[in-house]
Amino acid sequence: MVKKIGLWLLWLGFISYAFLLAPPNQPDTAELIINMSTGKLEGINPLIVALFYIMGIWPLIYSCLMFIDGREQKVPAWPFATISFGVGIFSLLPYLALRQPDQTFSGSKDIFLKLLDSRWTGVLLSIATVGLISYGLQGSWADFVQQWQTNRFVHVMSLDFCLLCLLFPVLLKDDMARRGLDNSALFWVVALIPLLGSLIYLCLRPPLPEASQATAC
Repeated sequence: MVKKIGLWLLWLGFISYAFLLAPPNQPDTAELIINMSTGKLEGINPLIVALFYIMGIWPLIYSCLMFIDGREQKVPAWPFATISFGVGIFSLLPYLALRQPDQTFSGSKDIFLKLLDSRWTGVLLSIATVGLISYGLQGSWADFVQQWQTNRFVHVMSLDFCLLCLLFPVLLKDDMARRGLDNSALFWVVALIPLLGSLIYLCLRPPLPEASQATAC
């Protein structure tokens, strides 16, 4: 209960901060978003471009855990995961607060769940992320800091990224238990390495056993 209250307070606090206390929106914010969404990247700091696209990878990382977790929840995961592609942690926090701890998985995996459960999905997401990080490191940190201080979109997106890194362990413990991974060292390595830790986990975690396989054993 304490964790749920904390997650709801964090959600309300972040919404309040984003709209009331964060730096103001800049007139060219809409144009910036449209240009990055359509691949028109000329003149845009690569650090901002990389962060923008990584914010599209984070929902996929969470989906690899959420859709499996949602199988046993009263509240479905798919609306929160889908909306998170547009608003990030603003959508994921309510799911994390509403879900119940559950370390079980029943039934069989359909094609979609098999795709999310596949290590190859983790590998592809890792390759894309490393490529984006490499591209972003070509950018100007001074310009990024200046935009973070003056541009609400960049400011909130950066904090959104930090919260996505911070809250991944909320789903991690149950996902590890479903796979028979009783390894506290692995948990803390994944939890304490921002972004890359979660990708390493997706690449290395064993496949989720299906009910038929579990029965056969």
